[in-house]
Amino acid sequence: MSLIVPEFDESVVVRSAEAEVVGRAPTTIRLLADSSATGGALSTQRVTLADGANGANPHRHANSAELFYLLDGSAQLLSGDQVVTAGRGDLVVVPPGVPHAFAAAPGEAADILIVITPGVERFEYFRHLERIAYGKVPPESLLEVQEIYDTYFLQSTAWEEARA
Repeated sequence: MSLIVPEFDESVVVRSAEAEVVGRAPTTIRLLADSSATGGALSTQRVTLADGANGANPHRHANSAELFYLLDGSAQLLSGDQVVTAGRGDLVVVPPGVPHAFAAAPGEAADILIVITPGVERFEYFRHLERIAYGKVPPESLLEVQEIYDTYFLQSTAWEEARA
């Protein structure tokens, strides 16, 4: 068992009004705390998805677990080969190396708190996604930064079938 001892000496307080928001409906991401703010302990964001909107395509993290807590609504989450539907108050934690994805459930909106631990600098990753959404860089550019953000994309038949 490994123990991560984060190195930061002040509490991290992020006021909702001060958090950077990237994206626009149907998918918005509120950047809360990046790894550098928490001494590497975690990075966290809040993702709001409109009815049935996609969140993240199937991917895995080699070195981090990812926690999904449903603040409101309903979401579909891929974990390995299983697709689960989570509702308000539900928690799903995906271990390192396990394929996962998330989206609002069909006909539902979802508000999700996401925590990655140990932390990875993720804010620039989400800004990159925004540049793709606005057509400023091609989607293939994500393949060039997979190692930087510990996010490796893959195919998932289970996810494709669930989202069809």
